[in-house]
Amino acid sequence: MAAQHGRSRIRGVTARRFVVTGRVQGVGYRPFVYNRALELGLSGTVQNGAGRVFVHAEGDAAALDRLAHDLVHAAPPLARPELAANEVVETEGLAGFSILASDAATEAEIHVPPDLFTCDDCLAELTDPAERRFGYPFINCTQCGPRYTIIAAMPYDRPNTSMAGFPLCDACRAEYESPADRRFHAQPLACAECGPRLEFVTDARPVSVARGTAEAGGTDGKGSRPPNPEASLDTPSNTALRDAIDAIEAGRILAIKGIGGYHLVCDASDDAAVRRLRARKHRPHKPLAVMFPLRGADGLDAIREQLRPDPVTAAALTDPARPIVLVEQRAAFSLSPSLAPGLRELGAFLPYSPLHHELLAQLQRPIVATSGNISGEPVITDRQEAQDRLAGIADAFLHHDRPIVRPADDPVIRPMAGRARAIRLGRGTAPLERRLPRPLAHPVLATGGHMKNTVALAWGDRVVVSPHVGDLDSARSCEIFELTISSLQALYDVTTETIACDLHPGYASTRWAGRQGLPVQRIAHHVAHASALAGEHPDVDDWLVFAWDGVGFGPDGTLWGGEALQGRPGRWTRVASFRPFRLVGGDRAGREPWRSAAALVWAERQAGAEVLIPRFGLTGDEAELAHAAWSRGLNTFETSAVGRLFDAAAALVLGRNVASFEGQGPMELEQAAAAGGEAIDLPLARDEGGVWRSDWGPLLAFLCDAGIPPAMRASGFHETMAAALVAQARRIHAQRPFQAVGLSGGVFQNRRLTERVCERLADAGIAVRLHQDLPANDGGLCFGQVIEAAALQEASPAKPRPNA
Repeated sequence: MAAQHGRSRIRGVTARRFVVTGRVQGVGYRPFVYNRALELGLSGTVQNGAGRVFVHAEGDAAALDRLAHDLVHAAPPLARPELAANEVVETEGLAGFSILASDAATEAEIHVPPDLFTCDDCLAELTDPAERRFGYPFINCTQCGPRYTIIAAMPYDRPNTSMAGFPLCDACRAEYESPADRRFHAQPLACAECGPRLEFVTDARPVSVARGTAEAGGTDGKGSRPPNPEASLDTPSNTALRDAIDAIEAGRILAIKGIGGYHLVCDASDDAAVRRLRARKHRPHKPLAVMFPLRGADGLDAIREQLRPDPVTAAALTDPARPIVLVEQRAAFSLSPSLAPGLRELGAFLPYSPLHHELLAQLQRPIVATSGNISGEPVITDRQEAQDRLAGIADAFLHHDRPIVRPADDPVIRPMAGRARAIRLGRGTAPLERRLPRPLAHPVLATGGHMKNTVALAWGDRVVVSPHVGDLDSARSCEIFELTISSLQALYDVTTETIACDLHPGYASTRWAGRQGLPVQRIAHHVAHASALAGEHPDVDDWLVFAWDGVGFGPDGTLWGGEALQGRPGRWTRVASFRPFRLVGGDRAGREPWRSAAALVWAERQAGAEVLIPRFGLTGDEAELAHAAWSRGLNTFETSAVGRLFDAAAALVLGRNVASFEGQGPMELEQAAAAGGEAIDLPLARDEGGVWRSDWGPLLAFLCDAGIPPAMRASGFHETMAAALVAQARRIHAQRPFQAVGLSGGVFQNRRLTERVCERLADAGIAVRLHQDLPANDGGLCFGQVIEAAALQEASPAKPRPNA
């Protein structure tokens, strides 16, 4: 009956209404539908409706069937469409096919696209002197360019983006309105005549300004020099870009505005420039990311000259997100040794914006491209703020005048156990969307943790995770944290009704949650880690998740960090941990690994073990004062954190007594480990609460034994920790079997440990799951808070009361 209802008065013609959801905004989906319908001889319309695409098509039934198939299976490569409706409707006798204006009044199912790398077609234009956008550093089309960082509101149309202030010239307007053009309805569309421009500034004064070929040929009245005649065809005579290139070649440090914020840039082969950047940024050791020029058939030849990408790493480097990927250095590494001191891996990535392509194509050398920020804060996006806050670091600035609506730092990937694993979400990988197993009773906002903060918004059966915000230790970080929360709700047209946050009362994210006057669900830190992993693997119903990290509040009010939780979201039970130890110095322990080492040594000596007490670089008075405070329990806390055990091992084996960045000691310990290494058996016994605890005590004499090379002690430590985990898993499985072991928490960013655990569990016949698209570190906490809150909602659907 329904088929007959939709039949046209014209014999053989029927009509269908399709509703397409998923990622169909900002990826050229409407132009694709338009052109495909014309190819199939169909008439009708296509329209955006607050995140969905509505298609009305009329024609032959076979052609309509084909369109239904192609809407999902032949869509643009960056689209992720889902066919939500395919129904027969009345024909309207339409002639031709057209794209209707967006309908913002329809019920929203919004999907905000991430920022996209420069596609091959635009890259070909960028480098072709015959093209009118030759060398234009803001070239884009429906398949590439900025999205999340320029969208002010949905639906995704030019007036709702930061391109609204750049009226299209006649040539761009013709492309925008031509269905045959790949820039048909490309919202960030621009050219040198009508689009954003570069400006080179030194000493806070403009030196050169360029708006493409229109200003090519001479000075701009502000002291810039004429174009280099030998490079007149290299770019659209962009004086500002040439000045920036000259500055980098002269060993200067630049702040360059990109898609999601500023980068601090210098020549990666110039050790003096790299050391100068480190000194000015007060970043003595933390690794710096390096951007390499495209070279060779797959673009990776320049990287291969310095690094050793395996197939998984190569695939990650060339992924459309163009993330920073940790790659092993070659023995003949010839870039600055100051890029990643003490480490054998380098964070490498390829150019992803046309400006980066132009810069590197002319330099033909790798550049440092590290976040333009004050350490730990979100990347800077505003011109004046960049000049005010980065003036003591950068010698000059390369600005552009396309506003950045919200920041997005570069994503970071580390290949482990056979696939790329997220370390940090960012430009190109976020907003990250996932489906929930069951719809929520009411919308939830999850505020994440204090370090490596991200936030998540969940409603219905959807959850969206933000890009990396940063550590919430500064006013600006908290400002961006709040901006991200308000932006997500505005973009997706969702108003949260409850908030999920961490248990720790000192976290800025927890304090913010308590001030909102909404119902608050406080989720234990390691429960959130476990639920985040479970949320990525919904096929597993019964888990044993090892949540290993620094420290986080447990439900019992103590500081956890080496836990095994059994069950599933909403029903976790702590079943294993490590022998707790007492740390002196409060929060200073995270940046002073000697405190963890001293705590272990002092505890063993107190228990009667014969352990040498290292001096940790302290004077006699300092050591005595610290030991006295520890003995009396002054400014101390007790923890079971495996992350602190790694800190202790780094201090005892490598002498890393003070760290200039979080995780420095454990990273160096991993890199120092030699092949092989024997595990030391750690006693495993149940405490009074029924929790199995591994005793780290027998490790101490081994770690302190100077007669054993540091590389073997580092290796033995990793083997011991992997063996201890598997011993706990075996003991628990024997009592109550589970489907799979999960590994979550920042400790499992350690590739050596993680892969050895996976190998040992496989040998024991135990399945293991790791994080995939979400970070194992605190960047995944907000997702876990949503998963746990959803499980708690299902168990008790009544709306929680406001937090007292």
